[in-house]
Amino acid sequence: MSIFSGDNKLKKLLSAFNTRVGLLSFIVFFVWVKSMIAYFGVFNLRGVGPAELVLMIINPIGFTAICFAVLLFIRRTSLFYLATLVLTIAANFLLYLNILYYREFTDFITIDTMTGGAGMFQHGFDFGSVPVHLMDWVYWIDLVVIIVLLIAKKIKFDQRPVGAKRAFTYLSMGLALFGLDFWFGDFNKHQLILRKAQSDKTYIVRYLGLGPWMLTDSYYTHLANTQRKDASKESLQEIQKYIASNRYLAPNMKMYGIAKNRNVIEIHLESFQQALIDLKIKGTDGKEHVVTPFLNSIYHSNSTYSFSNFFNQVGQGKTSDAENLLETSTFGLPAGSLFAKYGSTQTFQAMPAILNQTDGYSSAVVHGNVGAFYNRLNTYKQMGYQNFFDQSFFDNSASNMSPWGIKDKLLFRDSVPLLEQMQQPFYVKYLTVTNHLTYTMDDEDKDPNFATVDSGNKLVDGYFETAHYLDQAVQQFYDYLKKSGLYDKSIIVLYGDHYGISGSDNKAFAPYVGYNGDTLNSYDTTMLQRTPFMVDIPGQTSGHIINTYVGQLDVMPTLEHLLGIDTKKYVQFGQDMFASGRQDFVALRNGGFVTPTITQPSLNGSFYDTQTGLQIEKLNAQQEQYVKETKQKVSYLLKASDKLNNQNLLRFYTPEGFKAVDPKDYNYTVKATEKKLKKENEDLAARSNSLLSQNQGKSTLPDYSVDIPEVQKGQDSPKVKD
Repeated sequence: MSIFSGDNKLKKLLSAFNTRVGLLSFIVFFVWVKSMIAYFGVFNLRGVGPAELVLMIINPIGFTAICFAVLLFIRRTSLFYLATLVLTIAANFLLYLNILYYREFTDFITIDTMTGGAGMFQHGFDFGSVPVHLMDWVYWIDLVVIIVLLIAKKIKFDQRPVGAKRAFTYLSMGLALFGLDFWFGDFNKHQLILRKAQSDKTYIVRYLGLGPWMLTDSYYTHLANTQRKDASKESLQEIQKYIASNRYLAPNMKMYGIAKNRNVIEIHLESFQQALIDLKIKGTDGKEHVVTPFLNSIYHSNSTYSFSNFFNQVGQGKTSDAENLLETSTFGLPAGSLFAKYGSTQTFQAMPAILNQTDGYSSAVVHGNVGAFYNRLNTYKQMGYQNFFDQSFFDNSASNMSPWGIKDKLLFRDSVPLLEQMQQPFYVKYLTVTNHLTYTMDDEDKDPNFATVDSGNKLVDGYFETAHYLDQAVQQFYDYLKKSGLYDKSIIVLYGDHYGISGSDNKAFAPYVGYNGDTLNSYDTTMLQRTPFMVDIPGQTSGHIINTYVGQLDVMPTLEHLLGIDTKKYVQFGQDMFASGRQDFVALRNGGFVTPTITQPSLNGSFYDTQTGLQIEKLNAQQEQYVKETKQKVSYLLKASDKLNNQNLLRFYTPEGFKAVDPKDYNYTVKATEKKLKKENEDLAARSNSLLSQNQGKSTLPDYSVDIPEVQKGQDSPKVKD
C-alpha cells in the first residue's frame, strides 16, 4: 500500500494541493509556522504587551499572502508552477539565511550584508562554522513535501487559471491584512518606517516581518547610494580648510598628555541628566534621600574634571548619536541614526582605531543589549573596535534582564572575566541600560533604604529609582577597579547620553529639579538637556567643576589631548574643552544653540538670556549681530558634518600614519572572541599586559562585590570562563 493512500481526510488534504489556490494557501501557512518558530525560538523577539504579541503572530501572513497572490494572475500553467517554486525557495532561503546569520551575529541580514558591502563575506562569516542545528530541516519541510508529492505524482498541475477577478480578491485580502498590520504597527510606534527603521531594525521585523524589513532596508540603501554618488574629494578639502581655520585648537600644554598610556574606561550613563547630580528628594517615607550619592562624590572629587554646562547634541539617533559624537567628533544625522543608516559601510577615523594605531590600545564595548540594536555589530567593526561584548556574552535569563538588556550591576560584574584578559592599555566603553525608559526594575533590585517620590507620574517616580540603582552599580565597579589595581592605571570618563524625562512628563519632573512645571518653557527644557561629563584621572589633585559651555562633539579631541595625541591631522569638528580660544557656542542638533549670553532652543525659536532664563523680547543691534553670526556658525557646522557623513567623504582621505580600518579583521562572536583573547595571552606569555597575566592567571572576579540579588541567590555566573 502506498504511503500516500489512506482515509478520505488524507485524500481531501492532498486534493487541495491540486488547485492553485490550495497549493499557495498551504505554502503561506508553512511560511507562517516557520516564521513563528524563528521569531520565538531563534530571534527571541519579545512583545511588550498583548498588542505587540498579536502583531508578531499575524505579521508574516499579510505580506506573504500578497507575494503569492500575485502568482494567481499568471495564466500559463508551467510558468505558474515554476514561479511558485522559485518564490517558495526564495522565501525559505530568506528566512533560513536570517536564522543562520542571527545565530552567528544576533543580527538580521541587510542588503549590504548580502551583497558583501557590509561584510557577510567580509566580517567573519565563516561558512565552515555555520551554526546549523539538527532540527533545521523544519525550515525546509514545506518545500520537501511539495517536491516529494510532485515526484510521487500526488500533486497534479491545475490547468485552470484563476480568473483575474478572483485573483484580485485574494490579493486585496492580503493587502488589507498587511495594511491593517502596518497601521496598527505605526500606531503603536509612531513613524515606524521613517524613524524606527533607522534606529532598530527589530521593530520592523517584530511589527511587519522579515520581507518588509528587507524592502525597507533596500529603500534606505538606495537613498544612501544615491546621496553618495556625486561625492568628491574637493568637498572634503573644503571641510578640512574650515576645520583648520575655525575648529581646530592647539592643546593646553598643562593638560596635554597627563593621562598618557593609561587605560581609558568610558561609562555611558544611560538617560542620565545633569539635574540628578547633587539632587535630594523627599521620599514617600517622609525622609530626604540623595539620588546619586556616589556619582556626586566623583563629580566633586579633586581628581575629577567635571563640566556643569555639558549639553547633549543628539538627534533621532539618541544613544547611537551620542556614541558617534564621542567616537568621531561629528554629529548624527538630521533624521534617523547614522549607525543604522550608514554604519555598515561608513568610513570612520574613530577613537578605538586612532588609539590602537597611535599607542597600541586594545578596545572593546560592553553592552547588555543585542548587537543588532542600532546596527552596532557592523558599525563597531567599521570604527575599529576589536571586541564587542554584547548580550550574547552574558547570562540573559529573565531574572538577569531589565527591559533593555542585562542589568547594570550584573553587566559590570560579569564583564570582569573578559576585561581582565584584555591587553593594557585598553579603551573600553560600558553602555548601561537599566536607567532607560520606562524606568522600571524588579523589587529585589530596589534599595530598601531609598524611597522615591510620589509625583503622580510613574516615569518620574521610577526615574529616581533606576538612577539610584545605576549609581550603586557604578560604585561597585569603582570599588572593583580599586581592588584590582586598574583604577590607578586608568582614566574614567563618565557621561550622560541624552535626557531621561521629556515632553509632557517634564511638568511632573520640574518641581524636583528646581523648575516650575506650570511655567516650563523651551529655555528650561534646553537647560534640562545638560548631562554629566566627568573625567576622573587618579593621582591628579587639580580637578574641579568647570562652567565652560561644551557639548558631546568636544569630547574626542579633549580626550585625545589628555592622552597626548595631537588631533591636527584628523577631521574632527569638536574643540578641546581645556584649550583657549574656544568658539563660544554649543550647536544643538535641531539648529538651535546655547552661548554664555544668549540661548535659542531651536532653529526658529525665541531668544533667552542664558544667565537669567528670561526671554529677550527684542534683540538690540549688538545682540542681533551676535545672533546672526552665531546662527551662521551653527548652520555651517551642522551642514559640514552632515555632508561629511552623508557623502562618506572620509573615504577620500587617510591621515599620515593612519591605516584605514578593515572590518574583515574583526569577529564578534562569542567563540571567536574567547579564542582570540586566550590566544593573545598565550602568545604574549610573559610579555602579556593583561590583568589576568599580571596576576599569574588568577581571576580578579572575587574582588567584585556580591551585593547583587542574582549573585546572592547563586542564579548568576559569568558565561565566559577565564
